[in-house]
Amino acid sequence: MANGGEDFSQFDISKEEIEKLVAEVVRYVIFKTHQNLGCPIKREELVHLVTKNYSQRNLPAFVINVAKEKLSSVFGYELRELQRSRPASANLGRSSQNSVADPKSYILVSQLPPEVYKKYVEDVNTAHLTGFTFVIVSIVHLAGGKIPEENLWHHLKRMGLFENDVNHPVFGNIKQALETLVQQRYLQKDKVNGPEGNTVFYELAERALDGPVREKIKEYISQTWDFEVFGLLRRLVYSV
Repeated sequence: MANGGEDFSQFDISKEEIEKLVAEVVRYVIFKTHQNLGCPIKREELVHLVTKNYSQRNLPAFVINVAKEKLSSVFGYELRELQRSRPASANLGRSSQNSVADPKSYILVSQLPPEVYKKYVEDVNTAHLTGFTFVIVSIVHLAGGKIPEENLWHHLKRMGLFENDVNHPVFGNIKQALETLVQQRYLQKDKVNGPEGNTVFYELAERALDGPVREKIKEYISQTWDFEVFGLLRRLVYSV
């Protein structure tokens, strides 16, 4: 078993008990990721799985680390810790909204080659959500990484996506679809108190600032620079 031997000896429980805890953490992470559409899993949830029956101080960290190795070697997933990004509006009278991600939270990231993941893992029934995510993140990126809520909805309306539409044929409740991106940590939603009242901003959050995602957006934008960007984004939404 990984991380056994010297590390294992510090715990007064059997190897079988630790393996059972590791398996429980692995199952929980996979199930919760699927159930909650990839929303981050708080570290405290994983710690609770261990501490509900055991009180050893360093056991949760040990079990989570072994579970990381198991997820990578057996399932081809990286259990990645999100580093909470500090909003650009942090010093402008900001009050956070929908701050659902604990500084210590995790997401699953596939380690498979893109073509293999697309062929054998990707769910075609959720492909439209991937397109929606890419469109929204691209708009915010083009705005410099932060955009007022009013401006974001202005651009979405140009693509036929309206804030009050709760029965869109592809996305259902459009406002809820946008809020899901906040919960998944692609966006951060913040309210800034200014002289003219409160303004809500959407900013790129941890997952959108992740290296591979950021580079893919830049590559796409550079390839379509000479075209009508929102027309292309609109076609992307409705082609998935």
